[in-house]
Amino acid sequence: MPKLSKPLPARPLPLPLRGLVRLRPAADIWHKAAFSAAVAMAVPDLVLLALGRLDLVLYTAAGALCALYGHDRPYAARARTVAWVVLATVAGVGAALTGAALLPSAPLLVLGASLLAAVHKVVCDATRIGPPGNVVLTFVTSSAFFVPQRIGEVPGHLGLVLAAGALAWLVCMAPALVRPYGPERIAAARALEAAAGLLRAEAADTAPARHATAAAVSAARRALGGDTTSRDALRRAVARADAALAAGPADPAEAERLLAHARVLRGGGALGARLRAHAHLAPAGVRVATGATLAGWASLALGSHHPYWAVVTAAAVIQANTTATWQRAVQRALGNLLGLLLFTAVLPLARSGEVALVFLTLLLQIGAEAFIARNYWLGSVCVTPMALLLGEFGGPHPAGALVADRWTDTLVGVALGLTVCALVTNRRAAGRVHEALGRARAARVAAEAAAAGPCSADEARATRDRLGAALLALREAVDVAAGEWWQAAWPRRRAAEEEREGYRALAALGAGARPAADDAVPPHGRGARRPLHAADGRI
Repeated sequence: MPKLSKPLPARPLPLPLRGLVRLRPAADIWHKAAFSAAVAMAVPDLVLLALGRLDLVLYTAAGALCALYGHDRPYAARARTVAWVVLATVAGVGAALTGAALLPSAPLLVLGASLLAAVHKVVCDATRIGPPGNVVLTFVTSSAFFVPQRIGEVPGHLGLVLAAGALAWLVCMAPALVRPYGPERIAAARALEAAAGLLRAEAADTAPARHATAAAVSAARRALGGDTTSRDALRRAVARADAALAAGPADPAEAERLLAHARVLRGGGALGARLRAHAHLAPAGVRVATGATLAGWASLALGSHHPYWAVVTAAAVIQANTTATWQRAVQRALGNLLGLLLFTAVLPLARSGEVALVFLTLLLQIGAEAFIARNYWLGSVCVTPMALLLGEFGGPHPAGALVADRWTDTLVGVALGLTVCALVTNRRAAGRVHEALGRARAARVAAEAAAAGPCSADEARATRDRLGAALLALREAVDVAAGEWWQAAWPRRRAAEEEREGYRALAALGAGARPAADDAVPPHGRGARRPLHAADGRI
């Protein structure tokens, strides 16, 4: 029996400062979420403005923010995703408003908000719902815990949340009427663009580019789903991107062809089982529940009138590991400080009239979505004044007290979120690497066997998909463990070697599968068969 190596002693990781405020390229579809949420908020805002009931905007805003979700998914999946988000929002706000009406104790309200924040964190991570993840749900429900409420008012207010959520669902689904395969086309274009980046990469920099290509190809295959004829050309485009994983030296000419193809495409009860399969997320839930509760209680002890701000901050800064939490904490503090300065500057204009208040809120919502993908701190510069201006719909508040509370709650949430993340260790991270290694090895062996013997196209595709998913899971497990403090020893070198061997097997299994460069792309409408060209205005 082989002798086990002695685990290395646990030691804290250095917390990096480099790159904290560096701007990344803007997200390619940021405008879809931004303007969808703006439209979903604008309609009820204008109706309430006409009725003279802007005090109800907090409830309609809760439902309207559901329009931020699902924009990276095909419309069938988007319909389900946004519907579940709306129902989760109504349920969370309902629990929060009931608590606000019945619970006389502020510490108990903080505890309730924190427990809901933990549920949001675990469920959103387990379901991989995508941006903006748990933060918006936590913001909405945590705020509702501290809205003055009578129990008889709860059904009516929940009706407003549901109505605004239904409008958000319609806004998210409306583009399907004119571009029914838009999300699939974007997913395929991302795969082609990632493959082009791989073909342009220098030999020393291929590992990140190879991982990005594998992730983009995997996401595109999930988006394409079923075997419908209208998606065959997109499937061939994804296969063309996948073939780049098998490519040898850099090929700038092929990279340019892939980018050109991508430009054409761009133009134009189960939950319980899912959560059990994601048991490694339990530490994140414990961290959020503990950190948010302590932050809210500390905020109350310091005399803040908005302890839910501390709850939201703690929930927002706690990330997959300690290093990522440290980075998010610094970004959150910097963004909120600059956001408070911006709030102070625009407050006189916001108080000049109700129309100006609505306009500024919508503008900041768009700005938040435009900038958040570039760096979290930059998006927070818009989120902070937007959150404060939402409170102005119920009536003006002393500006000095608002700014002081927000800054105090930010510092409290950041400090306690970091502290809890350091003290509540994630001992599952190293074990998860071992599990991911085993699955990746098994999938690689199956892929090597398929490459060596006779194998049908469908079997080869299924084997490649399994290996690709296993390699992505291994990379995710390694990234989490690499940034976690007080972690048991895990096989870094073996993980890197298995990843290299896995991509080698992936390339061998798919070698030679490169479709023609002039494959057609699917039509916009159902039943059409004409080819699309870049001159088509809808491309």
